[in-house]
Amino acid sequence: MTSDLAIEFARKIRAREQAVGYWAVLDAPVATERIGRLGYDYVALDAQHGLLGYSGVLNGLMAIDAGHTAVGMVRVEANDFTAIGKALDAGAVGVIVPLVNNAADAAAAVAAAKYPPMGGRSYGPMRSALRIGPVPGDSNAATLVFAMIETPEGLANVKEICATPGLDGIYVGPSDLAIAVGGAFPGDPAIEAEFNAALETIADAAASAGIAAGIHTAAGEIAAQRLRQGYTFTTVASDLTHLELAAKAHLAAARSNAGNAEG
Repeated sequence: MTSDLAIEFARKIRAREQAVGYWAVLDAPVATERIGRLGYDYVALDAQHGLLGYSGVLNGLMAIDAGHTAVGMVRVEANDFTAIGKALDAGAVGVIVPLVNNAADAAAAVAAAKYPPMGGRSYGPMRSALRIGPVPGDSNAATLVFAMIETPEGLANVKEICATPGLDGIYVGPSDLAIAVGGAFPGDPAIEAEFNAALETIADAAASAGIAAGIHTAAGEIAAQRLRQGYTFTTVASDLTHLELAAKAHLAAARSNAGNAEG
């Protein structure tokens, strides 16, 4: 059987209806479960730069599913058959594939995520069969594949990438994209115009191809801005950065109030 939540999320993304997600980099299933119940459409686990291995991805996906609210996605560590297959076998509804430079890279990602005849995914749905499948055709229909646009080559070839059969969307990695357009560091104000132009180029390419455009953002306010600009889905920040920001704010508040106390 295929879960209604997975089917509805796939339909929503393919119809280019707006969605908001959250980014998790910590191997902290209880925290991930709590985040997954807040009302986000999806929670994405970062297996590329995040601090969690395969068991962390598996436990994180189970934690997300326990809330019956959000779906779980995984940014895999590489555009690799094994990495993509394992994430999907663990129960991910979609995969975000990094460092896609051209249409051939995008086609390889689709092939790794889809069972024959659409692709070459090996059959072994250890956990995903509980939610997505186990019939290969059902899995193919509910599984989403996103190609990251974050390199100079990916930006130059974005139209061809978006035209890849079976690709559900593209996903902007803003830190690498900033460097790709000449920034000295992510958020470099010197390349603000070039960066914004790249964002428009990417969104327009996705819209022309009829697929979704997603993007990572540092805060909810930026996420709302990107949705207004025409992006289909946006991911907010990460558990690690929010933990640090909250702890820092509470520390500042405690020390400030303590200084005002009467002796």
